[in-house]
Amino acid sequence: MSDLDWSTPDGLAAIGEHLAARIEGWREPVAHAVGLSPATSSPEWDFRHVNAPGERHRLPAVVLATILGHDGSTATLALSRGDLAAAVESLAPAEACTEREHPNLAAWREVLHELDGNPAREAVAVFVADLEDPVASEADASLRVHLGGATPEL
Repeated sequence: MSDLDWSTPDGLAAIGEHLAARIEGWREPVAHAVGLSPATSSPEWDFRHVNAPGERHRLPAVVLATILGHDGSTATLALSRGDLAAAVESLAPAEACTEREHPNLAAWREVLHELDGNPAREAVAVFVADLEDPVASEADASLRVHLGGATPEL
């Protein structure tokens, strides 16, 4: 993969395609995010950045899925600090592409910082393959509320 170009949008797209091709059954989710468990008694999960339907954030989704061994289907997966650190390290070369912002990297770094400062909090990766799929968890429900303002049923 070293011959792929991290410095251009086309190069990032090619890297995303390359990684996606290596995941058996890969299905690009319509939405995904990394969430933090609530810091208060509020049931709402904390999402520093949400990749909403229609946005183009394929590479972060496939990097995270690669680290977690996930196929992109609707799921909420526990995300250890080590897994998230590996995802940040894997995606960091994309910052060479200055034509794009990198909100996932910024959000993931914030989550790492929060995990370091408050070990009682937990992180999850939420993938939503189709908005019509059943809600997979409280974190998934919080994400979907963020996406559409509706109150999905668990």
